[in-house]
Amino acid sequence: MILTGNEIELEVTKRRIVIEPYNKDCIEPNSYRFHLGSKLMVYRDDVVDAYESNKDTHVTEIEIPKEGYVLHPKQFYLGHTVERMGSHIHASELYARLSTSSTGIFIQTSAPLGHTGAIIPWTLEILTLLPVRVYAGMPIGKICFWCNKGEVKTYAGRYKDSRSVVSSMMSGENP
Repeated sequence: MILTGNEIELEVTKRRIVIEPYNKDCIEPNSYRFHLGSKLMVYRDDVVDAYESNKDTHVTEIEIPKEGYVLHPKQFYLGHTVERMGSHIHASELYARLSTSSTGIFIQTSAPLGHTGAIIPWTLEILTLLPVRVYAGMPIGKICFWCNKGEVKTYAGRYKDSRSVVSSMMSGENP
């Protein structure tokens, strides 16, 4: 069952949901509006090797300037949320806002699930259909929270200590 905005607010006050920084004006009917962080990351190589992609030599980090940064079609970007968000009680999902997708920006199209126990600034998958200028701190998406049914085992994976945008850590799965 999805939590309503009022329930998200209540769970934040009970510290069962973490959103930092928190602004009650960002509560929506079934979600919380989150913002784009100040860094983007792009893969440099023409071919991304899934087992090598998390090495610093394969990515370029971009600091979004005050005047914004233009995202280009056919370029895959990783970004991050300003907010550190999650819960040890609830699972979460991240989505684009309608006003974001209406400009041709897609986020979290393949990995929207936030596991219970992951309380981090989320890395965002970003693709655009048109050239679009983005700004650090702009509203870009929303997170919703779901009640778990059954025994909860909290997330303890590779991304649990994320502090900003993180490239793929698939190399840890190299057979």
